[in-house]
Amino acid sequence: MDIEGVGGVVTAGLVAGAIEKPTGTAGEHDHGACADCGAETSGNFCSNCGQPTHVHRTLLHLGEELLHGVMHFDGRFWRTLPLLLVNPGKLTREWVEGRRTRYVSPLAMFLFTLFVMFFALSFMPHKEEHALPLAQQIEAQRAVVAQAEQVVAAAEKEIADIQEAAEPADGGPPPSGIGIRAGAAAGVMAGAQAGLNNEKAKLAQLEKEAVEGRKDGLTTGTWQAQVADMAQEVSDSGQNHGIVGAVAKKLKNPDLALYKLQQTIYKFAFLLVPFSIPFMALLFLWKRGFTLYDHGVFVLYSLTFMALLLMIVVLLATVLKGAGVVAGLIAALIAPVHMFAQLKGAYSLRVFSALWRTVLLVLFCEFVATLFLVAVLYLGFGH
Repeated sequence: MDIEGVGGVVTAGLVAGAIEKPTGTAGEHDHGACADCGAETSGNFCSNCGQPTHVHRTLLHLGEELLHGVMHFDGRFWRTLPLLLVNPGKLTREWVEGRRTRYVSPLAMFLFTLFVMFFALSFMPHKEEHALPLAQQIEAQRAVVAQAEQVVAAAEKEIADIQEAAEPADGGPPPSGIGIRAGAAAGVMAGAQAGLNNEKAKLAQLEKEAVEGRKDGLTTGTWQAQVADMAQEVSDSGQNHGIVGAVAKKLKNPDLALYKLQQTIYKFAFLLVPFSIPFMALLFLWKRGFTLYDHGVFVLYSLTFMALLLMIVVLLATVLKGAGVVAGLIAALIAPVHMFAQLKGAYSLRVFSALWRTVLLVLFCEFVATLFLVAVLYLGFGH
């Protein structure tokens, strides 16, 4: 079975398990017997199976059931979302302590947020990149090569001056520290020569493409062409084995690789939860009274908030020109503040205790993100 298919099945199973059975809206009339199990009823709901005694058959109610079945889009949602944003510690503690009927479950909230995020991002307009004409790219690269040649010439002159100083005309001893200068100059020369060779190779490639064109049909200078060139360099270097070779092979078609990467991230986003729970347990290794379930609830609500934050940043960067950097910086400040508030409230910690755990949690998040990225690359490109 395709590994992506497995990811889709797992995600679908999680969604099915996370969404509670819809309760529906009971009518005012008692049918006397449940339409589902046949048990006698005396109120709005069957005491045996819980189904409403009045079965709606209107198009309006069908839409209501759709929203309700996806994520209890009723008072529970509007009670959960504000707490998630401004008081995540209370929300986590309420759910862990069993006060759950008024809130959306953390797993349902997490999966629904992921769905909305990827659904919204898929419809966002992508900025089209217009590369410079090839002739202008060649002229610009020639200017870069000329600058690199000047650096090499300056390094050669420096080495010549050092050699001349090392052999005084009067036959006296060489100046103090001349050996250190010679070593440093040789290092500069080697780096300058390597840079010049690299820029000359780029110029030769551009000139070749001007005559023959690109075999892959990509536009020279675009990010797709640059990614494809890097993938070709990896292949030419002989690193065609393992995950490196697989990724390089997929990157030869950058647009398809980007789409495949996005789909893999969505399908396997649930891996962030089992990756994160052990690190949460480490933060409370010597404190009793907390279980892995408690940490799982914390992780799910925290990841939900981070997904919402990411979605807002991307939307602002798309809608408002130049707002991406500012929004990203603000989000980078908001994220640890939210972690601190959730830790302090969920686990009833003192300020200092929550603060040092927040610092460690931020470091753990970076490690988990790296681990998740490696897993996504392997699952998406490694087969």
